[in-house]
Amino acid sequence: MDTARISVIFDLDGTLVDSEPNYYEATLRTLSAYGVTREDFGWEDHTRFIGIGTRESLELLAERYGVDAPLDELLSATNRHYLELARASTPVFPEMRKLVERLYADGVPMAVASGSSRAAIEAVLAGTGLDAYLTTLVSAEEVPRGKPEPDVFLEAARLLGAVPENCVVLEDAPPGAAAARAAGMRCLALPYVPGTADEPAFATADRLFRGGQAEFTAQAALAVLEALSSGSAVSATSPSAVEWSADARPARSRDAS
Repeated sequence: MDTARISVIFDLDGTLVDSEPNYYEATLRTLSAYGVTREDFGWEDHTRFIGIGTRESLELLAERYGVDAPLDELLSATNRHYLELARASTPVFPEMRKLVERLYADGVPMAVASGSSRAAIEAVLAGTGLDAYLTTLVSAEEVPRGKPEPDVFLEAARLLGAVPENCVVLEDAPPGAAAARAAGMRCLALPYVPGTADEPAFATADRLFRGGQAEFTAQAALAVLEALSSGSAVSATSPSAVEWSADARPARSRDAS
């Protein structure tokens, strides 16, 4: 596969790994110390915060539930609970693992840019073995603004030595897709919550896997990345089709299969 022109930046939670259940439980453990119950803060409530950084989410939740505690204290507790859960079990989406391994084999520069803390990112990557392939990391803690602002993606591009227009972001949440667009990058979107597929932020994605991980395949993503690298037009929603523009030809794949 010829992807010499691009770098790939992955969101972590909900994109590479199915960590959202752990984040929900960690957040609930923190809030429960202030009287918030599972009935008050259920899974559906949590899904509204997917794609927003932990600090920003806790700030909104503290206001919503009248939690009178320093934000840093809430953040520290949530990160502690999350790390306990993440180290015990964080599954990698199988097709994402295939994609990362293939891109690594082809020498494509890659990074992770996440709203999670650096400690959480490192723990998840180490626990899943993805740290062998993904070593350039950016946490929302390390930039002035979290998603939907573009800061984490722009910092990832800087660390990779790539220009934004040659970067492709993989994202599962509307704030992340909006951040990718604000950074001037291309985006492959696979909604963690399929019901959000019609969110305006996803409308600007270069390729939308409407069914999320159930529809996503490494092969389809590789085809899109190759098309973007060669300057070809990409079908925004077709599961497998790549539409080649009249003045662009598909690059020859290094994989004869």
